[in-house]
Amino acid sequence: MGLAGYAKPSSAKPSSGMPSNALSSGPKDIDAVIRSAKILIVDDEFYMRKVVRTLLLSMGVTDVHDAPDGANGLVAIRTLHPDVVLLDWQMAGMNGPDFVRVVRSPASLPHPSVPIIMLTGHGEHSRVVEAMRLGVHEFLVKPISAKALYERLASVLLNPRPMVKRGSYYAPASRALPRGRDFDNRRQPRHSAPRASARRDVDDSTSDVIVLD
Repeated sequence: MGLAGYAKPSSAKPSSGMPSNALSSGPKDIDAVIRSAKILIVDDEFYMRKVVRTLLLSMGVTDVHDAPDGANGLVAIRTLHPDVVLLDWQMAGMNGPDFVRVVRSPASLPHPSVPIIMLTGHGEHSRVVEAMRLGVHEFLVKPISAKALYERLASVLLNPRPMVKRGSYYAPASRALPRGRDFDNRRQPRHSAPRASARRDVDDSTSDVIVLD
């Protein structure tokens, strides 16, 4: 499977207009980490890939790659070992949840701990729960704002959650999900366990759990 599905942008570095207080770390440190990140966009809509790429370039990120579908995205992960994957939920062929299942299963794909930020046009609580249980680090609802994307990137790059191995499946350690309300780009979920009635797409039992360094 070739790599024709994704491309690297020019090396120009636009000036950053991003907020400098996304986290408590020094703003210069945050900006530097984000600018130096290698980011992969996996989305089957050309316009959306272009929008996200433009937002990243506005932050000074230049090592940006994109894939038009899940299959090419998996090839890109094997080849590029990105620092972050920005993944669309709804794609033709392999959708976002199926993509995450493959990535988080090291028997199928190396590099199972890569941070994944899921992009979706729907912010229902049930979808957020499902994404987090599958092993997504962060969640962004379209249309994506520059501020929200910057904050999510800062979160996964500067404050990564430890990866947990449950059987043969890898996922970030549990984190808070908003209860009884839709998720939007203005709120970061608080730390709490998801509801027990949430869909069990992966084995989330506490047996055979290993926290990875």
